[in-house]
Amino acid sequence: MPCPYATRIMMQSNALQEWLTQFNRRRYAVLVGLAIGLTGGLAGLLVAVAGPLIAVGAVLGVLAGLYVLTSVSAALYGVILITALLPFGTLPFKIGLTPTFLDVALGAFLLVYLFQWMTGRRSALRLTPVHALIGVYVMWLIISFLLGMRHAPPTSAILRQFAETLLSIGLTFILVDLLRDPATLRRLVLVVIIAAGTQALAALVLYVLPDDVTERLLVRLARFGYPDGGVVRYIEDNPLLAERAIGTWVDPNALGGMLAISAAMIAPQLFAHRPVLRTRWLTLLVLALVGAALALTFSRASMLAFAVGLLFVSLFRPYRRYLLLMLAGGLLLLLLPQTQGFIEHFINAFTASDLSTQMRLGEYSDSLRLIQRYPVTGVGFTGTPEIDIYTNVASMYLMMANQIGLVGLLIFLVTIGGVFLYGWAAWRAARANPDLASIHIGYHAALITALLNATADLYFFRLDFQSSITLFWLVVSLALASSRLALAESTVAKTGGIR
Repeated sequence: MPCPYATRIMMQSNALQEWLTQFNRRRYAVLVGLAIGLTGGLAGLLVAVAGPLIAVGAVLGVLAGLYVLTSVSAALYGVILITALLPFGTLPFKIGLTPTFLDVALGAFLLVYLFQWMTGRRSALRLTPVHALIGVYVMWLIISFLLGMRHAPPTSAILRQFAETLLSIGLTFILVDLLRDPATLRRLVLVVIIAAGTQALAALVLYVLPDDVTERLLVRLARFGYPDGGVVRYIEDNPLLAERAIGTWVDPNALGGMLAISAAMIAPQLFAHRPVLRTRWLTLLVLALVGAALALTFSRASMLAFAVGLLFVSLFRPYRRYLLLMLAGGLLLLLLPQTQGFIEHFINAFTASDLSTQMRLGEYSDSLRLIQRYPVTGVGFTGTPEIDIYTNVASMYLMMANQIGLVGLLIFLVTIGGVFLYGWAAWRAARANPDLASIHIGYHAALITALLNATADLYFFRLDFQSSITLFWLVVSLALASSRLALAESTVAKTGGIR
């Protein structure tokens, strides 16, 4: 028979345990209520102070940021989407300086990647022989920067932009190690299709809207670091001439470069044996949107670069139908009365009949004079030693020679040559893999497009166009990653070994 005293003790213990459980529930309810109330209060305050647009954007940004920190792939997709859609966006507040959205995205991507190494989820760094050349190029950039400080001290903005440039080049090391399977490389093409298609659609919509409506819409981005007026652009900046598509890139030439690179990357998917999108008509629709937006930028360098990139794609057997399409497109441009403005625009470039071409020729002449004075190391990034010379010139290669000298330009050209030699060595392996063949061609076609576009534009090297620099080195990274992966997959197929 149980002891009455023990029974009473047990009952008291059970009562205490039940009270503690109820207390914990109440405490959790109070904490959840406080959290909900605090979040709601902060959201309401943000709406009152900054407006509903920024409030919604902040909430979505925080949620996206939390998700990005859990997935390195999501972080990489974020970099691509921000580069394509909000290339010049900055945070609407300062943290000593004003970080751009791209800074935040690259920082989050690098942080998640490093976490994988620190937690042991990633091991055995995978690189290519070309990375040795990239390392030499980075060291020469640093040397040129330090030597250029003799002419002028760096500002905080130049220091930040130069560090961002080095980080963008560093993507070549991270992405080649990160992208270890064909599925991931194929998903990146899908992200590019989505991002480029969205930007092209936005550019077309803004183009067809009345100029004052377009101006008002884009000026709303001023709180995020965009210009607060004079956004709509025209040929030769003359409102009497044709308007140019700008999208959210604001600069039509920079937008043209992004669209041309994206179109070259997407083009092989249309006739691929195993396309990224199973519905080819959707690929065709996106390619048509991107092509239309590219044409309306009136960026002659970008359109010619894309044409050469498409010609490169058409050299490979499954894609030779592009030759007929290019021939038909060329005939339409020559014969249709609606396209004579484009033809005249190109004729003006080749005959140096328009103001913009004449200005470029003047810049080229001044650049050659600078190169003659400082041929080896250039003048660096912080300023020029003489008042009659300047470094910004509408050609990436001349601008490189201005700032990092002919030696730096030679190192860059050898490095890019190494990328193509490595890609050619991997082509036989990539051709035999249906998952890799089309994207391997597309990544290299995109790189060819970027390099040709750079002959008449400077955005892939100019420090204050970080999105264009990031885009260029992202393409280099993807070309190297597809080559390395093709060789690795071929080795696995032959030996049954480990990648």
